[in-house]
Amino acid sequence: MNKLEVAKLYKEIKKRYANFDASLQAVEEDLGMLKDIPYDVAYSNVRQHIMTSDFPPKISQIRGRLGEQIERERMKAATTQHFENLDTWSTESKPPPAGYWDDVRRKIRGEANA
Repeated sequence: MNKLEVAKLYKEIKKRYANFDASLQAVEEDLGMLKDIPYDVAYSNVRQHIMTSDFPPKISQIRGRLGEQIERERMKAATTQHFENLDTWSTESKPPPAGYWDDVRRKIRGEANA
């Protein structure tokens, strides 16, 4: 987030929590801890916090669990890719050639000419 986005977020928090410090000084002080968080993620975390808490959010609550969120998105993408692979494999799947399993059984038994 940039300074303007932090100020915008703090204004939203201040609407719900009168005792929240949304001053320019607070924005500048907290910018360093919030600059690596996308605004939409922080906003979502703040909205969730507003719905579940009577107290203003702290930096950790504004940041949320970004690492977990990133991992969750990565896992969603991997799952989607896996299901696409399963679909592809099932459409391209063919039975083994005729006599394949008979040849395998003969090889296992050690029969000649296997």
